[in-house]
Amino acid sequence: MTRGGHPPFSRHRVATRVAVALVIATLAATTAGCGGGGHDDAAPTVPDPALATTTPSATSAVESATTTSTPAATEAPTTIDAAVPTTPPPSTRTARSVPTTTAPASSPAPTDPRVSLVTAADLGASWHAGCPVGPASLRRVSVTYHGFDGAEHDGALIVHADAVSATLTAFDRLRSARFPLRRVETVDHYGASDDASMAADNTSAFNCRPSTGSSTTWSQHAYGRAIDINPLENPYVSGSSVQPPAGSAYLDRTDVRTGMAVPGGDLVNAFAAVGWGWGGSWTTVKDYQHVSANGR
Repeated sequence: MTRGGHPPFSRHRVATRVAVALVIATLAATTAGCGGGGHDDAAPTVPDPALATTTPSATSAVESATTTSTPAATEAPTTIDAAVPTTPPPSTRTARSVPTTTAPASSPAPTDPRVSLVTAADLGASWHAGCPVGPASLRRVSVTYHGFDGAEHDGALIVHADAVSATLTAFDRLRSARFPLRRVETVDHYGASDDASMAADNTSAFNCRPSTGSSTTWSQHAYGRAIDINPLENPYVSGSSVQPPAGSAYLDRTDVRTGMAVPGGDLVNAFAAVGWGWGGSWTTVKDYQHVSANGR
C-alpha cells in the first residue's frame, strides 16, 4: 500500500481516466467549434433527412426560375418600347402615299386608254373657280374621226365623267359611218372663246360659260354634257342671228351637204342611240350643231 491508502495501480488508473476525459473534452470542443463555423467541408457525410427533403425544392425553385426567365429573355427583343417610333401599318403608309389631287371615290380613275383625268391647268381658260363642276369631275376623251379630206385624224374632247361612255359610243358610230368632222380640239385652244371655236368649224364639248343669250343660266357645256359639232355646217339660229355668221350659207336645211346634221342622218342617229337630244329639234331657236345628254 502506498501513502494515502490507495494501491499503486489506482493512481495510474485515475491518471488514465483523466487523460481520456481531456481527450474527449478536446474532441467535443473541436467538433462544436467546426459545426458553428458553417463551412461546407464540416457538413456531415450522412445527409440530414431535413436537408434531403428540402434539396429537391430548392433545385426545383432554381430550375423554375431558370425556366420562367428563359422565355422572357427570348421574347424581350420583340417588345416595342412606346417611346421608340415604329413603322406604320401598311394601311397607314398607303393612306399617306396617296396624293391630295387624286379624284374622289365617286369619280374613279378611268380604265379606257382613250380616257384620262384632267387638272385645272389642263383646262386652261375653259375652267375657273365658281364653275358648276370641277376638274375632278371631267375627263379628256381621245377620239378618231374622218376629216373632210377623207383621212382619219385624232382629236380630243373634255366631257363630264358620266358622259364618257355615250361620247365614245357616238363617236365610234360616226367613224364607222365615215361622217366627216372638220376638227376636234378642246376649246382652250381658242382661249375658251366660243365664237373663235365656231368660226374655225371646231367640234368641242366642255366650256364653262352661260347659255347663249343668258347671263344667269349655265350652258350644258359648262357641265361637260353637251357637244357642238361642225358649227359652220350646223349654225345656231335665233331669228336673224346666225352663229357663226358664215353658217348663213347652211340655213337651207333641205340642201343636205357634207357634215350637216339632219333628222334621220348619221350624226343625229349616233347621239339618239345613246339617249342624247339634238338642238335642231327645238322650236323657238335652232341649234343644229348642239347635242346634249338632257336634250337642252
